Amino acid sequence: MSPKQIKILDKTKLYIKWDDEMEDIINLKYLRDECPCANCKGETILFKTYKPEKKLNETPEMYRIKNIEAVGGYAIQITWKDGHSTGIYSWDYLKKLSESQGSGSSQGYNNII
Repeated sequence: MSPKQIKILDKTKLYIKWDDEMEDIINLKYLRDECPCANCKGETILFKTYKPEKKLNETPEMYRIKNIEAVGGYAIQITWKDGHSTGIYSWDYLKKLSESQGSGSSQGYNNII
């Protein structure tokens, strides 16, 4: 599974057309809130866990995309207008986000304390 087309709709949504002709639309606020990078979701290295602080100052720029670049043949890297650019969104992760965004659930990482 890989995308044939990725584009931004109405400055608020990411549209993906997959190679099987399926289409997904992901809200940009949800996409940013679920950024998979260590600064946003935390990480565990050698039994030491890092959990980032909650975002206190949300700005409109946080939810606007400046640039999207391909990462190999498996993901995209998004540069947001506030400068954040460390999240790499794999095809599988984008598919999970599109399926779960209506439920209001967060994407895992519950094991990080």
